Amino acid sequence: ARSRNKFGMTAAERHLYIGLRATGRRLAFTMAEILLSLTIIGVVAAITLPSLTGNINERTWNTQRKALYARFSQAIALMPALNGYGTLKETTDSSGSASIEDTAAETFITAGLSKVLKINNICDKTHLQDCGIPADFTPLDNRSIIKFPTDWKSLNLAMTNASHITETINQSHSLINAAAAAFETQNGESVAVFYQPNCVVDMNERNFYMIQPKICANFIFDLNGTKGPNTVGKDIGFLTVLYPTDSHVVMPLPNIGSISRGNYATLVAHCRNYDNARLPIREELVSMFTNKILLNNSNDNFMSATVTPSGTGVYHLFFANGMMGSVWKDKDGGAVTSGWCVKRN
Repeated sequence: ARSRNKFGMTAAERHLYIGLRATGRRLAFTMAEILLSLTIIGVVAAITLPSLTGNINERTWNTQRKALYARFSQAIALMPALNGYGTLKETTDSSGSASIEDTAAETFITAGLSKVLKINNICDKTHLQDCGIPADFTPLDNRSIIKFPTDWKSLNLAMTNASHITETINQSHSLINAAAAAFETQNGESVAVFYQPNCVVDMNERNFYMIQPKICANFIFDLNGTKGPNTVGKDIGFLTVLYPTDSHVVMPLPNIGSISRGNYATLVAHCRNYDNARLPIREELVSMFTNKILLNNSNDNFMSATVTPSGTGVYHLFFANGMMGSVWKDKDGGAVTSGWCVKRN
């Protein structure tokens, strides 16, 4: 066994101890060194934590959106037809005062959706917040916070009254201003419902037509109820259902800042190069028009990726009034108009 001195150290340990004392070295950190290390760790955490949290939230919201879309698509497919629920009509009393009899959205939820979706709570127009609907929110382009719409008119004025008059076209649209209703799902989402009981089927029109009568229901959802950030593109999104039978359920995710101008070929290429996005199909474009207050309130004309039955044109939509038309796809290089890319799901 090695011999040890009265302090219990071997000769080698004693020489090491004497050497460390001679050079002034210590075997422990000073308080200043510890505080400096903690400060550096805190600064790094403050810089990286919001980014990490944001990435986690984005992944969570993306997963929730896909699940919500799947559930709604399956539910709508189980319904025999989407029109005819509730009452929506204007009445006039003996004094000539007009009023609206409106049970449409609430009946659509109670007699329709609740049969195919798991719903916890239902709220009328004046109590939307009781179902977790925020009083206001931030739109996609981050302009000033806006009030949550409570009927078709406050969602998009062109949904209740619009016209398109040119030398060759004279069309108009008028819709009774139905109130929104809301419900909560068993998964914790809050959903506002805008419903049109008189929606019509797709006639596969080739010429200009107003798209409003083909919109049966529009849903604005908040994935986490009353929690923040209440921002479109994050926890808030929208979903639109067109046509009462053979319905199309769409949930576009517009890419902010991706609007460009060009013909069909250049716009397709632009979207592909813009974060690997794509041009929206016709029904997605209708959904974006319906919810344009949530996006950027643009009144531009936007091109879709849907080719007309003749194969020579593609559908495009006037965001000012909801007029759907077509432009040349390839002839003479194709017509030039605006395109707004949507994210690939």
